[in-house]
Parts: sequence; structure tokens; C-alpha cells
Amino acid sequence: MARIDLDLAHSYKPNPQADGDYALLPLKMTFADGGAYALLGPSGCGKTTMLNIISGLVAPSHGTVKFNGETMNTRTPQQRNIAQVFQFPVIYDTMTVAENLAFPLRNRGVPADKIRQRVGKIAEMLELSGQLNTRAAGLAADAKQKISLGRGLVREDVSAVLFDEPLTVIDPHLKWQLRRKLKQIHQELKLTLVYVTHDQVEALTFADQVVVMTRGRAVQVGSASDLFERPQHTFVGHFIGSPGMNFLPAQLLPGSPAGAKTLGVRPEYVALADPQAAGALPATVRQVQDIGTYWLLTAALADGSVVRARLRPEQAVPSAGDSVWLGLLNPHTCFYNDAEELVA
Repeated sequence: MARIDLDLAHSYKPNPQADGDYALLPLKMTFADGGAYALLGPSGCGKTTMLNIISGLVAPSHGTVKFNGETMNTRTPQQRNIAQVFQFPVIYDTMTVAENLAFPLRNRGVPADKIRQRVGKIAEMLELSGQLNTRAAGLAADAKQKISLGRGLVREDVSAVLFDEPLTVIDPHLKWQLRRKLKQIHQELKLTLVYVTHDQVEALTFADQVVVMTRGRAVQVGSASDLFERPQHTFVGHFIGSPGMNFLPAQLLPGSPAGAKTLGVRPEYVALADPQAAGALPATVRQVQDIGTYWLLTAALADGSVVRARLRPEQAVPSAGDSVWLGLLNPHTCFYNDAEELVA
């Protein structure tokens, strides 16, 4: 296992001039030894580039990659002792499940009794014990991806295990099972894991720390509660949550945070209010949707701003066209400046 330190930028162009020329803008980041991390963001934000730089498949155009304080820029993936699991299963169809899991260990000359012990442990964790003697060719896509995951996890000496959207080919129910299983495996094995995904549920349920990325920038690193309660950038507020954060023009009063231009509040913290309540905002309901566990209300304020609120199922719910008053739960509001960064 390894502590991984990044201090770098990367461009696929020979002479980058503007921010848009970079796949990764300058960043400094540390992945702690034994930590579970997710790189989360939309397609093209730089997360796979960062993963490939860590693994050694891509050399950074500027800066350094260090494992346990040692510079790795010129080291191959094999020299870095990396295990990588890709979007689609990489296995040998002619081998059995056990032979696939054992392959990385046999290549390194691990004793046979140790291989049997380790393969048995990983197979049990991934619920593959009953299929160890089955040829991989006849298995379903989810079982093949389990084997691929197992091959990444079977080595005890790896510096890190890197996952590049490994659950894409898995159906939704099995995705949930495998996310839970990966979390359990990490808690037991304490490997350094870095997981790339565009799915916020995958990231927030798997990782202890999530790196949210957009346009080549890592805009926030934090736990699920950090990202939900205190987004450091409006992109995080927009990207995390279902639906994302409301953003409204800030009407500043004396004592308001310096530089505040935009107020952010989660739909969970917007409620129907009494017209006489302090700070209540008049609004017109545009739409009410029954989501099952809550009602999603969309309303327009007097200035045309649109606000969404998640209402409890037992509440009396207004209809489209109704006039209502909305209240914001003040401890859960955030203020952002012109650069879309949190100021308070």
C-alpha cells in the first residue's frame, strides 16, 4: 500500500496557453495509505486522466507523482505495483474462476498454499466460492466483472487498486450489492483504493473521501456530508443531490458575508412557510411531482428565480398555479462569490 501525492498539471497539447488547453489544471492532492477515494464528475472532467497518471499509463506534462515520498514519473505501472480494474471485464475466458483469481499471484511466484488461501478469501468476499471451478466463458457479465474486481484485490502487496467505472456493465440491483461488497472489502483489507465514476451514489456510498471534478479542476475533496452540507463551489452544490442545490441572487443586508453574490440552499431545506414568518418569500407553484418518498415542488419567486423544495408526503401539498410562501432554513444556507466559491 502507498500514500500517493500529486503535485501536477497535464495537457495533451505541447504548448498549453489557456485553462481550456489542460486536461488537468494545476492541483495538489494526497491519497492517504489505506484510504478509499472516489473521483467524481461528468465525462471529460479529467478524472480518468488523473487515474491514468497515478497508474503510469500517462506521464504528467508538469509536476510529480510520488508513492510514499518517492517520485514515480518515469516508472511503469508494473514498477509502481498498481492493480487496475477497467470498465469492462479483463479476464481469461478459457480459465476457471479460481485460475483467473490466482493468475496475478502465480506471475509473482507466490507459493501454492498461499495462493489457495488468498484466492479462497477473495472469492468468499465476492460470493464466488461456489463458482471457483467454473470456466469464465460461461458466466454472466456481472460474474465476469466480479472476477476482474477479484484479480485487482487478490494481491496483498499492491501500492493501490484503481477502478475505472467498473460497474458500468452491471444491472442496477447488482450494482448496489457490489458497491456494498467493495465497501466491506476495503474495511477488511485496508488497501488504498481510488474509484472513478460519474455516479454520485456510487461515489458517496463507496468512498470515505470524494474528489469532485469539473473542467480539469478538483473543486472539492470531502466526505458525503461535507459535499452535501457545505459545497465549496456552486458546481458541487449542483452536481451533488437529487435534485441539486437552489441558487438565488443574494439580497444583501448589513453584516452579510463579504463578496456574497449568490445564495445556495438545498431543496431539503426549503419549506412551506407562514406568510407572517420572518424571511418568508412569496412564490407561485409551477409543478408538483410525486417522487414516492417526498413531493418535489417547483415554484417561481417574484423576481423569476426558480426554487425547488422537497416536501414530506404527509404535508398538504399545493397545486400548480397556487400562491404559496416559502421559508429557508438559515443554518443550511450557503453564500457564493462571483467565482462561484463558498464565502460563508
